[in-house]
Amino acid sequence: MKAVAIRTFGRPEGLAVIDLPSPAPAGGQVLITTEAIGVGGVDAVILSGALADYGFEEGHILGSEVAGTVSAVGEGVDTSWLGRRVWAFTGMGGGYVEQAVVPVEAIHPLPADLSAADAVTLGSSGMVAHFALAHARFAPGESVLVRGAAGSLGIMTVQLAARGGAGAVAVTTSSAERGARLRELGATHVLDRAGAGGEDAPAGYDVIIDIVAGADLPSFFAKLNPNGRMVAIGVVGGLPPADFGGEMLAAFRKSMSFATFSADTVSEADRRAVRAEQFAAAVRGELRTVVHQLLPLEQAVLAHRKMDAGEVFGRIVLTP
Repeated sequence: MKAVAIRTFGRPEGLAVIDLPSPAPAGGQVLITTEAIGVGGVDAVILSGALADYGFEEGHILGSEVAGTVSAVGEGVDTSWLGRRVWAFTGMGGGYVEQAVVPVEAIHPLPADLSAADAVTLGSSGMVAHFALAHARFAPGESVLVRGAAGSLGIMTVQLAARGGAGAVAVTTSSAERGARLRELGATHVLDRAGAGGEDAPAGYDVIIDIVAGADLPSFFAKLNPNGRMVAIGVVGGLPPADFGGEMLAAFRKSMSFATFSADTVSEADRRAVRAEQFAAAVRGELRTVVHQLLPLEQAVLAHRKMDAGEVFGRIVLTP
């Protein structure tokens, strides 16, 4: 089968299409013939080499979520899964393939009216956005700022905050065109990447959901209201400065909070329940998925070039 692996860390050109033997599921696993593969921010960060100290090595296959049809099952797996369309979480890699092997616990059945591309645009992003807002103790009427809102994770956070009754939903993004599209999805105020601008934007926010991190993260503490909460759910802009907490201590009397959030801390049962509700909401048209472009698996290099250039609004989906 075809797969895309990291030949060298750094630029997108470090990806290579390789041939691998067709896998077979072991006990407790299923084999999925993939129809759609999500290209996410975490894939770009891994490819950059920024997480090399976390055990990622050359030869690593990117991709954390796929959708397709179960074509084989391992020992102990209910055979009724055969032939069913599913979404699957492949972990921190293993998804840029024509055939993916995953534990049966990692798959989720797809509604008949939800496309595979929509599934990999929503399956992880919507769930993470839901629990990130919960982690921030977001309540109706509060103001929310989504930093780095043009990716699938940011788009889902904007929609869920708006659906949850936010008093204001501000976004940072790179252009007026993107800002207009985010307004259509529920944003009420559009700021530049530094958090400036936005006519009549709130002076401060009760909740900031940060997907970017990077060197500018500390400057956003000044945008928190007293008792405000910032939750970092991504590092697409790189890790923040080692001393970033100094900005919080300088505003000690505002009682601000900073936290990170990973879905690894949420039970599988809770993740599945939220994902099922969101898949159903997407079919009903209550949640909108934004697929930027469909590209063949062999064009993964092009997909990552577009991400690095900041051209992507929503999610690029690879198709075997």
